[in-house]
Amino acid sequence: MSHLPPIRLTGALILRGNEMQARTIGLAEGRILRGPLPEVDLTGFYVLPGIIDLHGDGFEHHMAPRPSAPLPLAAGFAGFDREAAAHGVTTAYLAQSWSWEGAQRSPDHAEAVLAALDGFRPRALTDLRVQIRAETHLVGETDRLIEAVARHKVGYVVFNDHLEEGFQTARIAPERFDHWARKLGRSPEELAAAIETARDAAALVPRSLCRLAEAFDQQGVVYGSHDDPDVATRERFRMLGASIAEFPLTGAVASAAHAMFSPVIMGAPNVVRGKSQAGNVSALDLISDGHCDVLVSDYYLPALAMAAFSLVERGVMDLPRAWAMISSKPAEILRLPDRGRLDPGMRADLVVVNAETKMVEATIANGRLSYLSGEAGRRFMAQPRVISGLGEPEAMAAE
Repeated sequence: MSHLPPIRLTGALILRGNEMQARTIGLAEGRILRGPLPEVDLTGFYVLPGIIDLHGDGFEHHMAPRPSAPLPLAAGFAGFDREAAAHGVTTAYLAQSWSWEGAQRSPDHAEAVLAALDGFRPRALTDLRVQIRAETHLVGETDRLIEAVARHKVGYVVFNDHLEEGFQTARIAPERFDHWARKLGRSPEELAAAIETARDAAALVPRSLCRLAEAFDQQGVVYGSHDDPDVATRERFRMLGASIAEFPLTGAVASAAHAMFSPVIMGAPNVVRGKSQAGNVSALDLISDGHCDVLVSDYYLPALAMAAFSLVERGVMDLPRAWAMISSKPAEILRLPDRGRLDPGMRADLVVVNAETKMVEATIANGRLSYLSGEAGRRFMAQPRVISGLGEPEAMAAE
């Protein structure tokens, strides 16, 4: 899909320098720039940096709308890509498991996803990347994980340890365990056997984690941990080099992570709902305490923009600070210096939001129009230079 022709967006309130400013912004050849250009009047809109989603597993629903009905991987990517564009996401990390659970969370499936995404990426509207969620007890696949991360240039890994949770679920909640197995397309007996095999490898986990950490450091991979249940766990991962604390389960863990200079990541749906769907710590409480740095889509892409505006409406913070949690802060943490801000020379990733409805009406990713709807759509299409420069309209997500 072609870049937009050189244009200037006028009339909107634009997030620059940590404040909303009444100014214009120019775009050309995929970059933000200065200079006189044909104009699109966006009075009544906000222009904000493109959303950077560091953890989303909603893509799994596009890959397999039902557990027993998987689709071709390219079709799943296409569906997720368009959904991301429609909700202002310009960079998305797909949270792919590397787990003893097997099926779509197995190393085999993870490598298939990585290979398929390598092929799909040139056609994508959104910058689609992969975050590997590596189960710590899958020690037999350590070398394979290191090789896969290097081969596919994976830049982000988080360590999980859900083994004890799985073991206890099998013992005290057999119906829930059976449902879990069915969702994976496995029998309860197969899943139980996988858990036992993983438990038998417990003594090998520390050495495996050290090897992974050393390899990731050499490759320049950013890594962290997911669902830390207590402070001691966060301390162990931090000492290993796993700096990011993704979804700490309690306020005490988040507070400790913050004291260790570990960026804390929480789910945007938690903010929108006002509580965790799993009964863990409230993201709103952590944000109010200054112990949360970034929000991610988790299982629901629309929650990203919704959460930012919810924080404003609740009086927790102003829009520049709230939007930073889904734009500039993720860019800093994942070492993406060319995005997250609307400064001259930056990659042209931006979102046009209706100031009254707070709905995303246009998304521009790398200078390419990836989503267009509503009144913003009418104004863009009224500019002849935009119409002539769209290139491949069939590739654009639109309402």
